[in-house]
Amino acid sequence: MISNVINQIDAIAQNTGDLIAYDELGRTHTYAQLKSGSDSLAAHIDSLNLPTGAPIMVYGGQQFEMIASFLGSVKSGHAYIPVDKSSADERLTDILEIGKPALVIAVDELPIEITSVPVIDPKALTSIFDNETSYQITHPVEGDDNFYIIFTSGTTGKPKGVQISHRNLISFADWMLSDDFNWPEKSQVLSQPPYSFDLSVMDWAPALLSSSTLKALPKETADDFKTLFATLPKLDLNIWVSTPSFADVALLDPNFTQENLPQLTHFLFCGEVLTSTTAQKLLSRFPNATVYNTYGPTEATVAVSGLPITEAVIATNDKMPIGYVKSDTTIKIQDPDGQDVPAGETGEIVICGPSVSKGYLNNPEKTAQAFKQIDGHQAYKTGDLATMDSSGLLHYRGRSDFQIKLHGFRIELEEVAQQLQQSHFVAQAAAVPRYDDEGKVKQLLAVIVASDNSFEKPMQLTNAIKDELKDIMMPYMVPGRFIYREAMPLTPNGKIDLKGLIAEVNGDA
Repeated sequence: MISNVINQIDAIAQNTGDLIAYDELGRTHTYAQLKSGSDSLAAHIDSLNLPTGAPIMVYGGQQFEMIASFLGSVKSGHAYIPVDKSSADERLTDILEIGKPALVIAVDELPIEITSVPVIDPKALTSIFDNETSYQITHPVEGDDNFYIIFTSGTTGKPKGVQISHRNLISFADWMLSDDFNWPEKSQVLSQPPYSFDLSVMDWAPALLSSSTLKALPKETADDFKTLFATLPKLDLNIWVSTPSFADVALLDPNFTQENLPQLTHFLFCGEVLTSTTAQKLLSRFPNATVYNTYGPTEATVAVSGLPITEAVIATNDKMPIGYVKSDTTIKIQDPDGQDVPAGETGEIVICGPSVSKGYLNNPEKTAQAFKQIDGHQAYKTGDLATMDSSGLLHYRGRSDFQIKLHGFRIELEEVAQQLQQSHFVAQAAAVPRYDDEGKVKQLLAVIVASDNSFEKPMQLTNAIKDELKDIMMPYMVPGRFIYREAMPLTPNGKIDLKGLIAEVNGDA
């Protein structure tokens, strides 16, 4: 059991300081350097006399200095707000306005001028790290203090700052390092999701708490397929953490196999639906690896349920279950009136437990809408639909806001995409509605990244896909039009940009 995140990472530095904590394509830093850098930064932050507990914005990419800045912030008693360098200027402005950080740490050069709060620019940050300063931790983030604040994507309206406390983080980290995942110590762990996406906590937190090495994959490398495919075998990974969409990209390379990555034993997925197609491909290519499907929203600290996906699980489920709830947490499946539904019936996932956020930063209205108390404990209403069977296994049934009605039929966009992806001619798929002038759905479209094939015309490929799926898909779920692309647009978090595709096909992009 972890009692204190900061103390445990510092203890590793004191006992085995020469271990590599961070490896950015050969640019390495040890645990001793991580402690030294975060200590020096904490001392500098203290000297600024910032308001007690005020958050600190940390801006950058996939660099050691980001992690060191996170730890330096919390050592000095301040939660950090991670902001990725690919963020739009408007997002930075929104976070500054909503989050009210007392300080901005710029690991990368800022794209906008910030004059409202002090800024530590890249040059100054380097100087702080180089000027080693001993630090006695006297007022760190602890207990129910905010450890980090991650802002939602903000695709509809202003982004919301999800507050995650030290206690929330410990609940999650203890689970990741439990027997549920068999996370080996001193592993080589993929660090690909941007730090502004809470999936990144699934890599850095258990890695640094288990004397492991974070193998950073910068966005520039991940976005260039040729470079990505050449780089992955060189990382010597043991543990892979990403969205299923990023794994789908890796699977486009026929050399992404156990033979070329022999040490890779763990795949951990969260953030979006893991299809049976993707799971099957991974099990086939990596027979020595375990594929874990996990589920959870940012508001409940990354993930709260999980399950190893085996051949037996694939054979007995049309969709991959999202697992059993971790031991310190309760999940209720409720109807719109907040009443529990019987086992096997669909309802909203409501999460109750020690990893549930206290709410949204400086936004009591949205907090009141999404959170409630159950038996005196904080609970979060996810908006996700699911069933729970008699054994407690959760089966995801889609988002309440990604449902459409076409010709009187209620259709789950994610379900259509999953079924499309069962065709061996389909590498990736998304289902997208096209609306009429009155806002009603007039057509369902399929956006497809095709697998290698010998068809000369798109219509031949479309007919082949439809023929393969005629016994799987209900006729009303078959898209009326198929659009083929070389690659799917992804959000900065590595998910298929469904909202962007919807805007694109409706002429709003």
